[in-house]
Amino acid sequence: MILKKDEQLMRLALAEAEEAGRMGEVPVGAVIVDGSGRVLSTGRNMRESSQNPTDHAEIIAIREASRTLGSWRLEGAAIYVTLEPCMMCMGAIINARIGRLVFGARDPKAGAVASVMNPADYERLNHRVEWREGVLEGESSSLLREFFRTLRARDT
Repeated sequence: MILKKDEQLMRLALAEAEEAGRMGEVPVGAVIVDGSGRVLSTGRNMRESSQNPTDHAEIIAIREASRTLGSWRLEGAAIYVTLEPCMMCMGAIINARIGRLVFGARDPKAGAVASVMNPADYERLNHRVEWREGVLEGESSSLLREFFRTLRARDT
């Protein structure tokens, strides 16, 4: 069963992803909330615009949430992302001490939660992240498919 609050927050992440797509970025969005559900930050992919390989939606949202709280420790926070985080982003989520991750679609090529690797397999890590997948998976997947379909059509 998908919690209503998870769906609402994932819709905010989807809005960020849609904006990224309009900007020509891969449409991935993220939202970070504190333990009471208050939105601390949002992020969208900006890698093409900034020409910075670390400007993924999750990294941007983590950076902003840390500024908002005045701390790199985001304990008690949750992050909502439209696409399964990559290894870099999962590392940042773990390092920021985010307690909960919710994502929409799996990333079979680079997903570092359930697809390619799983951080739960690494028992020696100093922080564990509870995670849930599949929240608004159809919408997240559709947005990505349409973006890449349009991109391929332009390139031919």
